[in-house]
Amino acid sequence: MNALAATNRNFRHAARILGLDSKLEKSLLIPFREIKVECTVPKDDGTLVSYVGFRVQHDNARGPMKGGIRYHPEVDPDEVNALAQLMTWKTAVADIPYGGAKGGIGCTPRELSMSELERLTRVFTQKIHDLIGVHTDVPAPDMGTNAQTMAWILDEYSKFHGYSPAIVTGKPIDLGGSLGREAATGRGVVFATEALLADYGKSIKDLTFVIQGFGNVGSWAARLIHERGGKIIAVNDITGAIENPNGIDIPALIKHKEETGGLNNFQGADAMDPNELLVHECDVLIPCALGGVLNRENASSVKAKFIIEAANHPTDPEADEILSKKGVIILPDIYANSGGVTVSYFEWVQNIQGFMWDEEKVNNELQRYMTRAFHNIKAMCHSHNCNLRMGAFTLGVNRVARATLLRGWEA
Repeated sequence: MNALAATNRNFRHAARILGLDSKLEKSLLIPFREIKVECTVPKDDGTLVSYVGFRVQHDNARGPMKGGIRYHPEVDPDEVNALAQLMTWKTAVADIPYGGAKGGIGCTPRELSMSELERLTRVFTQKIHDLIGVHTDVPAPDMGTNAQTMAWILDEYSKFHGYSPAIVTGKPIDLGGSLGREAATGRGVVFATEALLADYGKSIKDLTFVIQGFGNVGSWAARLIHERGGKIIAVNDITGAIENPNGIDIPALIKHKEETGGLNNFQGADAMDPNELLVHECDVLIPCALGGVLNRENASSVKAKFIIEAANHPTDPEADEILSKKGVIILPDIYANSGGVTVSYFEWVQNIQGFMWDEEKVNNELQRYMTRAFHNIKAMCHSHNCNLRMGAFTLGVNRVARATLLRGWEA
C-alpha cells in the first residue's frame, strides 16, 4: 500500500474513533493549496533543461505550514500530498504550532553540478516566494537537499522580502541554524524509545537493538543508544549489513564509515545477509531508512518485541495487523521521528526572537516535548482503547479538528 493510501486509511480510522462530522472529515483531508511550477535552468554546458517543482500546503489551522523539500527523480504529486498530510498530524502530535506541507522537484541531484543545483533552487524559490513565508509556510531539508539548499532559498527569498532567516529551518549554523538540529531526529528517536521502555519498566542499557539504515538518523540513534549502554547487535546501510552478538562498537563504526564510505570490512563485526536484518533476534528494532520495509512477507518472521519507526511509513498496514496480533509494540513514525520538526520549530523561534540557544537548552527542550507527547498519546490510548498508532493519530487529528472548529471553518 502506498504512503497516501496508508495515511488516508489511518486518518479515516482516527476520524471514526473520534466521531468526527463527515463534512469536517472531508475538509481536513483536502489540501489547502497545491502548487506546481516549471523550473527551466541553464546547465553548465549552456543547454536549457526543465524540471517540475511541487509544493503541497495541507493545513494551516494550527499555524504556518511546515515541511521538507526533496530533490528526487520519483517526486510525484501523490507522494508529496501524503507527506504534507502526515506533517499536519505530526506537528499536532508534537504540539508545536504548525500545520503540514511538503515540496519537491523531480530531478536526480547527483547528476547535477553544485552550480546547477543552486540555479535550480533559486528558480524554484522565485516561482513560490509569494506563497511561502515566515508565518505562512516554512520549508526544511529532506531527501536530496541539505543545509546548503536552505541557504540558497533563504538568500533568494530575502531578495524579495528582506533578510528573513526564519523562512527556512535546517540552515547552516552561520546563517541562523540551530545547534542540535543535525542530531535532532535521531536524538528524538532515543527520547521516544526511553519514554516507551519506561512505560514497560525497562531501560535502554538492558536491551539489544537492531538498526536498519545508518544515515543521519540511524547513526545518531546508534551513537546515543551506545552511550546509554544499549547493545547494538546488527546494523545495515546500502553498502551492506554487519552483526556482532556481543555488541558493535558504534564510535569505531562511525569512524570506519567516514573513512571508507560504507560498513563493509569493519573489523569489529561480521558481514551478514541484509535480508535477514529485519528478522534478526533482538529486543528493539529501529527502521531508519525507507518506507514499506515491514510488509506481509516478512512481518510474521520479526522477532523484535518493540519496533521504533524512525523512518516515514516503514510498516505496511498489513504488517501492522500481523505484528499487533503477535504482541509486538510499535511506536509510530508520526511520533517517533518528530524530533527533527520539533527542533526545526526551536530554530524558527530563535530566528524570530533573534536570540539563539545553547545546545544543552535545545536538547533539554526536545526531551521535554518528546516525553510530554508520549504521555499525551498514552492518554488517548486509554480513553479510546486503541494501540499507539491510533493513539497518536487520534491525538493529532483531534487537535487539528478542534483548531479548525474554533476558527469557524463553515463561516
